[in-house]
Amino acid sequence: MRSAVLIFHLLAATFARGYELPPASSQCVLGISEGWNSSNVTLSYFEKKGGQWQRVGGEWKGRLGGKGLVWGRGMSPNPTGAVLKKEGDGRSPAGVFDIGGVWGAHKSVKKHPKTYYHQVTPRDLWVEDGNSKYYNQFLTLDHEPGTPWEKKAQMKQDDYPHSLKMFIGHNAHPNVVPNGGSSIFFHIWRREGAAATAGCTTMVEDKLRWLIATVDPGRRPVYVLLPRSEYEKLKPAWKLP
Repeated sequence: MRSAVLIFHLLAATFARGYELPPASSQCVLGISEGWNSSNVTLSYFEKKGGQWQRVGGEWKGRLGGKGLVWGRGMSPNPTGAVLKKEGDGRSPAGVFDIGGVWGAHKSVKKHPKTYYHQVTPRDLWVEDGNSKYYNQFLTLDHEPGTPWEKKAQMKQDDYPHSLKMFIGHNAHPNVVPNGGSSIFFHIWRREGAAATAGCTTMVEDKLRWLIATVDPGRRPVYVLLPRSEYEKLKPAWKLP
């Protein structure tokens, strides 16, 4: 038993040492939950100045998947043998992810000039069908949607919480794993935060708009989402804020 415990701790230490945030990243959204099964998250924003992370502004509340967190497919490694996110599991992906790319119902939004923004029309789809070659990708039809498959994937659904959203690079193209989890965004929360999500991170609209206006693609912005216990363990090795 002692040997098994020792091996476990050695593997955990190797996992922790094997990664750190990209040197080019100087903007970070940090999300901390109180446990793997919590759907509540405390969010904060950091910028790197003089080689040190500094928080800008205060903390704010958000919501996660109704079943909490599970390790995701982003830029950071996952522990050996870890359970990973799957389509429809009701959990938000934990780890480190690129962020950027904004979709919305509005003609324009306040954003950095280099941030991609697309005003969504009925022809715009985000594919959540794990059997499709377009899985977890944005797709624009050259015709009005007519099939049940096309209509189910429509981004424009007259649903206000989804009227403005910024992509979180979980299981993202070109490294997409079929049924590995799709359509993970920051977007507006429901019922003033009383409702959890299917896997996205949601927040009050004012904070989302501020975040979109602040993020600069040239600064390699990232989203770090972890339970507090994992954050405290990984913070030194991964050079987290």
